[in-house]
Amino acid sequence: MLVAALAGKAGHAHHHVTSGVDIVVAQGYEAGGHTGEIASMVLVPEIVDAVGGQVPVLAAGGIGCGRQIAAALALGAVGVWMGSAWLITQEYALTSAAPALRKALLAATSSDTVRSRIYSGKPARLLRNRWTQVWAEPGAPEPLPMPLQNLLVSEAHQRLMHSGRPDLVPMPVGQIVGRMNEVRPVAEVMSALLRETEEAMDRLNGWR
Repeated sequence: MLVAALAGKAGHAHHHVTSGVDIVVAQGYEAGGHTGEIASMVLVPEIVDAVGGQVPVLAAGGIGCGRQIAAALALGAVGVWMGSAWLITQEYALTSAAPALRKALLAATSSDTVRSRIYSGKPARLLRNRWTQVWAEPGAPEPLPMPLQNLLVSEAHQRLMHSGRPDLVPMPVGQIVGRMNEVRPVAEVMSALLRETEEAMDRLNGWR
């Protein structure tokens, strides 16, 4: 079994490799869920330079099309790890939460996310909505450290996810959400990614 670990800076990557990790995922600031402070364009080559000679490095954070995969390869990554883009595939479903979640994701722009500690106690990027706004109002309590914040809000998250209210969905998602504009089968998404990557690589090769 191979073990992969996220890295938000070169120091994380060094620590992972020293600990025996097989694959390092360089996850930029644009990603959904827990993120660091460095954007993917800067982070990926930094981590490739730091540990790429020892383990494979995947790029993550803000990736959702073939052009971005080609860019990640150009930065030295051997591949990519995509998360948010799969949330609007036909195969993705969260029972009664799916309709409201999809509506919220399809309507969001890349500016409609916020990086906050309210989800788990550590900085994480999620949809900006009424739930995140309430925590940012004057007088709102400070988020608890991990894992206490998650214990505090987990039951509320479940209720909100199944509330049917797109304006209340507490969903982690990356800034790529602005390009998540239609629901498609996974097979169609994969086909488009391969085609777009090949087209982008052909354009780059044509410039030589």
